[in-house]
Amino acid sequence: MPIAVRPEQELALHEKQFYVNDGLLPAHAIGALEPTTLDTPLEEMQRRYRENGYLFVKGVVPREDILKVRQKYFEKLAPTGCLAPGTKPVEGVFDMSQNRLSFPGVGAGPVDTDENGDVAGADPKIAKLFNDLALEAHHEDWYKEDLCRHPAIQDLVAKLTGWGDNTLSIRRTLLRNNMPHNTAIGVHYDQIFLRHGEDTFVTAWVPIGDISIEGGGLIYLEKGHDIGEQTERDFMTRARAAGMTEQETKDAYNANMLAGGLLDVGPARYAEKYNRRWLLTAYEAGDVVFHNPYAVGFREMLRLGEGSLC
Repeated sequence: MPIAVRPEQELALHEKQFYVNDGLLPAHAIGALEPTTLDTPLEEMQRRYRENGYLFVKGVVPREDILKVRQKYFEKLAPTGCLAPGTKPVEGVFDMSQNRLSFPGVGAGPVDTDENGDVAGADPKIAKLFNDLALEAHHEDWYKEDLCRHPAIQDLVAKLTGWGDNTLSIRRTLLRNNMPHNTAIGVHYDQIFLRHGEDTFVTAWVPIGDISIEGGGLIYLEKGHDIGEQTERDFMTRARAAGMTEQETKDAYNANMLAGGLLDVGPARYAEKYNRRWLLTAYEAGDVVFHNPYAVGFREMLRLGEGSLC
């Protein structure tokens, strides 16, 4: 049955503290992400997706399939020393004795480099190894085939859109990690990263494991897809008025974005600017959030004392 967000759930959120790149999110800028169950009628799913710009569906992928990916991912990163001694890779527990700056996050902005172009960090060798292994993970079959082409995800997109057998997977993904207290991915929408294609695609965010509500999961701007689309249109209008070609427009837009293809590195400031709330939730392994190209999101900073990674 469909699930609705209850007022008491949102009030409970106001008793917690949520940190982002530019500080603490104020209570008035916080709301709850609306969950949807798999037995929700298709018409209701489509309505929510259309009106909200996202569809947060519980239990899309079997839990064990997600945990297999999590196990493989942290096994790959383990040689960097990022995992706490005595813990299992699938737990993904960060070794808090390590310097977090040695473990740069993929997609959280440009990685700092030295004069030789090598990844810099508290320990440059570890930082380079971590960055290299995190990028290599994108090419592993357990990720690019078993997860990115998972039939449960494909089937739901096919039904949600009505594309049926014409549904195709685009090989454009980001496998992000979130280290405790490191800078998180800033405010963005996915058309930024897929601008050379039409804006008719559906993207998905798949948490690779359980994530508590304070655990650094993805957060969405309430009705943010209209802001994302207007941002895109405004730039395109100005570019055409300046006599730019289509290719020049695409290149110029990317060049004028903030570091890493972001709308803003400060989510609290962005919410204040548009007078919108950020919608938060806890995630479980198997959950998936589907969104249209202009849904605006960012990632909460991971500040958990026990150092769990996500």
